[in-house]
Amino acid sequence: MSELQHDERNDVVIVRFNHQTIIANTVIEKVGNELLALVDRVDRKLLLDFKGVTHMSSAMIGKVLLLHKNCESAKVRLKLCNIHPQIIEAFTSTGLSKVLSIHSTEADALTAFRKKRWLPW
Repeated sequence: MSELQHDERNDVVIVRFNHQTIIANTVIEKVGNELLALVDRVDRKLLLDFKGVTHMSSAMIGKVLLLHKNCESAKVRLKLCNIHPQIIEAFTSTGLSKVLSIHSTEADALTAFRKKRWLPW
């Protein structure tokens, strides 16, 4: 069974999580593997929607960071949205909120994808 749900809106693949808490090592590994496999199938835009996720371990935050690095290598733009305040605090305290493109809502993230920006590739 997949740990993620994903659909496509225009040219953005939107990923949603099937778990409210992502703390078990087996779930983290499965989620991480599914996310990394998506990078090869996505055409330039990937949105992680954390709506409903209330707890996430630091190991899962590490998987998000690895995904970010893989997206950069594959020239895929990655954005995150609907992150629970407790989880946002973890991203902020580690400095990842400055590295990752985090948006309050799915609509805000989709709008940000539409904005033109200079791409170095």
